[in-house]
This record gives sequence, C-alpha cells and structure tokens, in this order.
Amino acid sequence: MHRVVALALPDVVAFDLSIPAQIFGHRDERDRYSFAVCAQQPGPVATSTGFAVHADDGLEALLSADTIIVPGFLPLTDPPPVVLDALTGAADRGVRIASVCVGAFALAAAGLLDGRAATTHWQHADEFRSRFPHVRLNADVLYVDEGQILTSAGITAGVDLCLHIYRADQGTAAAAEVARRMVVAIHRPGGQAQFSRRRLPDADHDLARVCDWAISEMHQPLTVHHMARAAGMATRTFARRFRAETSMTPMRWLNTQRIQEAERLLEATDLTVDDVARRCGLGTAVNLRTHLARHSGSTPTAYRTAFRRGTSTL
Repeated sequence: MHRVVALALPDVVAFDLSIPAQIFGHRDERDRYSFAVCAQQPGPVATSTGFAVHADDGLEALLSADTIIVPGFLPLTDPPPVVLDALTGAADRGVRIASVCVGAFALAAAGLLDGRAATTHWQHADEFRSRFPHVRLNADVLYVDEGQILTSAGITAGVDLCLHIYRADQGTAAAAEVARRMVVAIHRPGGQAQFSRRRLPDADHDLARVCDWAISEMHQPLTVHHMARAAGMATRTFARRFRAETSMTPMRWLNTQRIQEAERLLEATDLTVDDVARRCGLGTAVNLRTHLARHSGSTPTAYRTAFRRGTSTL
C-alpha cells in the first residue's frame, strides 16, 4: 500500500488539492493507495476560494508518506520553518515530493529545487525567478519530472502530473483507466507548452481526424508526408499547423503514441517483444528496447514484469 499525503498550507487552492484526492484517494484505488490530507496542525484549513477544508493529520503524517504532494496556496509567502523542515526531512529520507501549480514556491523555499529544473504557473514565473534564482525554472511546460522531485504548472497540468506519477507506479493501462474515469486526456507529455491549444478534437477537426487515422495505422512506416496527405495538406503546412496546435512535431507525437501502445501490449498481452514492436510500428525488438529505455528507463521484459495485468493475444 503506497501512502500519498497532501500537505494543505493556509489558503490552499482547493482545486489543486482535489486533483491528488481524485486520483490517489478515489475509492477505486483503495487496494493501491492510501490518501490523507495533513496541515501544520490538524483541523480546518482555509482555502483561497472562501471555504475551509479539514485536515485530519498534522505534519507527523509526512513521516509515513511514500509520496507527498503540495498543492498551490495564496498568498505566496514562505511556509513556517517547521513546515520547511518537515519537507526537507522527507526529502532526506528519499520520499517522492511533488507540487501542483504554485505549490512549487513551498518546495523552492525548502531548498528542494535548488539546482533542479522545475515549473510553476506562468503568471508567477517572474516572481519565482526573482525569489529563487538557483532553480532552473521552465515556465513553458506542463510538468517537470526530476526523479524524486516533480513540479507542475497550473490547474489541469496538475492532473497531467498526477497521472504521470500514477503511470510510473501502476503502468500505462491502469493510468488510462483512471484518465477515462476522470474524463481527461490519457497522456500529455510534460514538455508541452502551458498556453497552446493542445486538445486536437476541440482545436482542429482535420488534425484530430488525421491523428485518429495515424493511430489506427501506426503499424505502418508512416512519415510526415503520409500524415499530411491524409489531411489533404502540403507537408510543410501540415507540420506547421500540427506544431502550433500541440507544441510537438508530428513524428514526436506519433512516436509517443507508439511507445504508449507498446506499453499497453506489454502489460495486457502475451505477444512476443518482436510482435509488440511490429504492431506499434517500431519495427524490431532492438528498436523497441531503445525507445522504451529512453522513455521509461526500462526494458520490455522488465516493464512487462512490473506492470502485467493479465494476458491476451489481441
């Protein structure tokens, strides 16, 4: 049982707090996670939107946490020393620590982001850089995974980050089920831009149609030219519009889809690694191993062992 604890600081952003609660604290996750909310002291905690939430636990809850998530809070004053000490103590013990939105200010105040890449809500980027010059802030991305320490941008980027954490723990298929339950995008890479129109079905029907086609044909050796022809566009026009809508090149997007399909097949089927590689369009087992190692730091066999859910030959 993996214990997730959300640290609610005064004037916590209620939406930010609700994200880990819905992902890790949902009743469907009781066999995988325990979830708790703590504060500096147990009791009511004011939110930034005019109502209070109740924290059952004090900072002692952080002592038994496997993952700590710090939601945003306003105003962005440094938390009290006792809170900062609790966060640094948890980091010293190797606890995974993540922030949602401006919760990154608390992690930075504790010194946990010094020398690391991080992100936060773009509206507060200038203040962040001024107060924490030793952090390599990238305010143009959805989330940053630095291993033990993770940070996200605002609101829905917190959903992306928590699903990213869930995927690392439980695998792609399980994370996809959570995303479907929440009716959110199954996977948005952390490197996508914060402001861009990212959801293709809403932004551009033609591009969404081509994406659906490319996914159905991913076993073929597709190129940007093939995708552009399916869209009825010149190759350069298609590539430019695709990047404007997704902040990704068409081939980077397609490669991400192929890796996700490979992960799903490794989890849910007993296909050989060669068959998985062919079905997702990566060609050979060697190529699949290379891409999977780059994407998740794992081999196909190790990934299957870690996340296998049952077998099928679909």
